[in-house]
Amino acid sequence: MATFELYRKSTIGSCLTETLDDMVTSGIITPQYAFQVLIQFDKYYITVPHFSFLTSPSLLQGHLHTYRFCDNVWTFILHNAQFKTEEGQEIFKSCKIVACDSDLLTQ
Repeated sequence: MATFELYRKSTIGSCLTETLDDMVTSGIITPQYAFQVLIQFDKYYITVPHFSFLTSPSLLQGHLHTYRFCDNVWTFILHNAQFKTEEGQEIFKSCKIVACDSDLLTQ
């Protein structure tokens, strides 16, 4: 399963897809516009940062601003996040971490 499918099968993704289908069927929007909305949904919910420096064991520190658990997906928002590895450290003003059970990706 592609990563974006995990979000599309979530509650918000299912509701968005159903609503767009209804709007296309009713003639309110075109199928092309509905497709563009789904692409924007994917861009918003799927951000793949390039953390090539996290290839070895690391330490994560920061101020936990927000956390939530919805549809078996954890989302953490950290401020002043520090990622420390043997090679060095990276500091981010704000960081969003999305984590899920890897078994969900194989379903």
